This record gives sequence, structure tokens and C-alpha cells, in this order.
Amino acid sequence: MAINQPRSPEVYLNLNVRGMGASATLAINERSQQLVREGRQVYKLGLGQSPFPVPDHVRDALAANAHQKDYLAVKGLMPLREAIVDWVKRTEGLDYLPQNVLVGPGTKELMFLVQLVYYGDLVIPSPSWVSYAPQARIIGRQIQWLRTNPKNGLGVEPEILEELCESDPGRPRLLILNSPSNPTGLCYSEQQLERLAEVLRKYRVLALSDEIYSGTHYENGHVSLARYYPEGTIISNGVSKWCGAGGWRLGFFVFPESLGWLADAMAAVASETFTATSAPIQYAAVAAMQEHPGMEQYLSHSRQILANLADYAYRTLAASGSVLNPASGGFYLFPQFEQHRDKLAARGIEDGAQFAERLLQETGVALLPGNCFGRPSRELSARIAIVDFDGEQALKHAQTETIDTAFVKTHCNRVTTAIDLLAEWSSS
Repeated sequence: MAINQPRSPEVYLNLNVRGMGASATLAINERSQQLVREGRQVYKLGLGQSPFPVPDHVRDALAANAHQKDYLAVKGLMPLREAIVDWVKRTEGLDYLPQNVLVGPGTKELMFLVQLVYYGDLVIPSPSWVSYAPQARIIGRQIQWLRTNPKNGLGVEPEILEELCESDPGRPRLLILNSPSNPTGLCYSEQQLERLAEVLRKYRVLALSDEIYSGTHYENGHVSLARYYPEGTIISNGVSKWCGAGGWRLGFFVFPESLGWLADAMAAVASETFTATSAPIQYAAVAAMQEHPGMEQYLSHSRQILANLADYAYRTLAASGSVLNPASGGFYLFPQFEQHRDKLAARGIEDGAQFAERLLQETGVALLPGNCFGRPSRELSARIAIVDFDGEQALKHAQTETIDTAFVKTHCNRVTTAIDLLAEWSSS
């Protein structure tokens, strides 16, 4: 009689995660750090980490609350949830209830939970942030990629969304709308949001408005989708990008009363997974959400620095023949290098991954190819993160100097040098 032999544990690995590697943004950052340790000159345009320090008054609040050690409510510290509600009222003119706010260890975790709890297809534009689609795959959700047009900034267009929805009107769907956008720097206008809201309302599509870069809108003109589709929109935000506190890992979702049931369901799952967000950081985050003159200056100078850097990158790459849209907020631009395909092919470069690898090896410029964001693997495109500079020093100089092209070439020299290298290398 045959005896069953023990099987290797690997065969029991969930099929949804087989073959997955680390998130592309984290992987390029770790590789860049390793190359630096080996003595290489590396320009880190891969990971989109804020270059600016946490504002002084927020950092002081963390130090003052370092003794806080208790488990907090699953949905979050009540004073923080109240401060978040006040902040949304102040910035968007929208009213919410503190019991419909959910605080988590970063919006990334909350985005995973909402896909786990809500049974619907994930709808995202191509390109989109690197983790939206992998999270859906882990959970086993269907992914619907929306085609986009470079002439319109590579964002979600109402006509394309309607085309998808009308093919199966009753199907549950979750649209993630990221503005300012990672990876393109696109900020949706009020007119665009109004038109999208009409389609979302018509087909009762659940919308997650990812606004993690809201405070980096270069003209301080961020507008939430929730203004036009309040009953079906969850606002997602946190302190990682506009407040410089990525490593603190604090994000939040704000739900309308009509989606209170979803907030409660996510909180139930959160109670069985992360339990609660770090207590000292929640207490400190209250200071980040409240009005403070230091924060206003911090945000104003940060926006001006990023805007001038993005403008320099746009002008330099466009002049070299690359095709891209100017950024309106955030840390990113998304150029295409198809115009240089013949020259690059002559150097053995046929796709985005080869482009990024050869660029890193030959110039030290580290970035991510477009296929990491849902673009075709053969497409010669990439995301650039304009963040490799000393943000603390830049902010100090911003207090006494004019923030212009000369400023960023002096105080953000690693980024401008990397852009120059990329433009020359890709077109030569």
C-alpha cells in the first residue's frame, strides 16, 4: 500500500501571493540604499518619501506624548477623530461625524481592509499607484483597468468609466481616485470631479478618494470628490506626505453617514488585525490636524519648492523629446520616452524594465518603469519622484530666499542633476 509522503510546505502557499515580490517602491529604495553602501553614486528618484521634516509643533507633540502606552479605541483616539472632522470641515466645507472616522497604521492598511470588507471589482486608471492592484490580487478581487489618454493627464475620464459600468450596470465596484496623483502629478479640476460624480451616482459605484497628497497641491487648490459625490465617497488621507511623517504610519478614512455600516465593518476587522494605531502618534497627529501658523508656512514653502522642481523636470524632459504632462501637485511626473525608441533599441533597450535598469547602471539615476504602475511592459515610460534633497535645509533657506529655478538648482541639486542626466541619457 502506498504511503502518502509529506509535502513541502511551499505547496500550500496561497495562490494569490505566489510569485509576488516586495512592493516596487520599497524594493527600489532598498536597492538604492544597498548601492550607496557599496560606494555607488545613486540619485533616488524611486521611492516617494517626503523630503521635508515633520513640522516642529507636531514633533513636539509626539515628544510630549511619548508616555502614552494604552490601547486606544479601534476607530482611533476621539480627540483625533474630532480634529479630523474639523479639518475636513475647514478644508472642504463638508460635515462628518467622529464615529464615522477610522484611524489606521497608514492608509495602505485601510485600503487593504476596505477591499477585504467590500465585495466589488477594483476600478483604477492605468497608470495607478503600485499597491492598489496587488492588494486586490491578494484578496482575490477582479481588477478593471481604465484606459487613459496622455492628452488628458492619464486620469479617470467619465466616458471611459461609463463604458465600463454600462457593460454590467448592477455589478459592485470600487473606484480609487487619487488626486494629486501618484504617479502622474495630476490634480482633478472641479469640472472633472462633477462629471465623474454623475457617472458614479448613476451606477452607485463606491468611491475611495485617495487624497494623501492633498496638502501638496501646488496652488493650494485641492478639491475632494466628496464635495460632488458625498453619499458614496470615502475620503482617505494621513500625515505621511504633506506632513512629512511617512514612517509614523498614521492614516485615516472619513465616511459619510450613508456608509457608516462600512466604517463599522472595517473597524470590526481592524479589531482582529491591527487592534489600534500607535498611541503616541495619534496624540501627536491631533496637532497636525489643527490650525497652526507654523503649519501654514511649512505647507506654503513645501508647495513652492515642489512646484519649481516639477516645473524644472517638466521643461528639461520635454525639451529633450520626452512626452509628459506638467504636474499640479505631489512628488511625481510620468514621462514617456517612445520618441527615443529607435535610439534606445540600438542600445539593446526594448522595454521599460530594461530602460530603468540600464539607466541605473549607467548614470546612477534610480526610478521605476511604467509597468509597475499598470502600463504595458513594452512601453518606455517611468515614474520620477522629485524628492532626493535635504528638505529641512531647503525650508530654512526658503524663509529668506526667493523660491525659483535658481533656488532648486542650488538647494535641490541632486534632483535637478538627476533630471539632467535622465534627459541626456534617454535622448543621446
